[in-house]
Amino acid sequence: MNCKYLLSICLLFNVVFASAQATTAWNNKQCAVVLTYDDAIDIDLDNVVPALDSMKFKGTFYLIGSSPVVNKRMEEWRLAAKHGHELGNHTLYHPCDGSLPGRGFVTPATDLSKYTVARAVSETRINNTLLKAIDGKDKRTFAYPCGDTKIGDSLFYNSLRNDFVAARGVSPGLESINSVDLDNVQCYAINGQNADYMIGLVKEAQKTHTMLVFLFHGVGGGHNLNVGLADHSKLLHYLQQNKNTIWVTTMVDAATYISANKNPKVSGK
Repeated sequence: MNCKYLLSICLLFNVVFASAQATTAWNNKQCAVVLTYDDAIDIDLDNVVPALDSMKFKGTFYLIGSSPVVNKRMEEWRLAAKHGHELGNHTLYHPCDGSLPGRGFVTPATDLSKYTVARAVSETRINNTLLKAIDGKDKRTFAYPCGDTKIGDSLFYNSLRNDFVAARGVSPGLESINSVDLDNVQCYAINGQNADYMIGLVKEAQKTHTMLVFLFHGVGGGHNLNVGLADHSKLLHYLQQNKNTIWVTTMVDAATYISANKNPKVSGK
């Protein structure tokens, strides 16, 4: 057989195979969507969990251990975890770097710039113990409060890598399975954007075969960072209508899948 013909066949096969891999890279779906909700507020249990349950979706809730909503509604958090929702670690006191511009809300007691790495690590591990007491689980993900990753020049998460399967940041971006940095997963923080904007992001993820992580706080109120309840509902309905091509999952399941399926030669890690 002609060598040039064989080469053409091989090249065509590689193109088709690569395309097929890209379109099914996310648990045999076009893309992955992760819905995350920060700060352990009443609205999570009042609005979000019922909405997700109605669609049979699982969300990731990043809990601040000192939040009174954790203490007062612990049995509801336990039930949410029993139904498949992830309880993630958002630290014990939500410390943020008060030395940065626009951080007037940071109190002296929760100023990350005044922390030592040892204190940050200790408080985060204490929160893991609390979360395990609620849901009984060892495998967990972390979310950086305010997206702050450093104390001085030190990346404090370096001392916590073995405690988590991934850490979610706050920088926006859509990532392929081989480009995800599990030490600082990108996401889109939602504050006032409407359903069209959010659905547009999902469509882009479908088109590019990437992972899209949403970061929510208030949903229909409850926080100064908020998304309308109707807009959130429209997003969920779009995901439901396209569930055959979109993998809606938790951060811990997405991270576990990425670790098992990413190509280290491509990712360089």
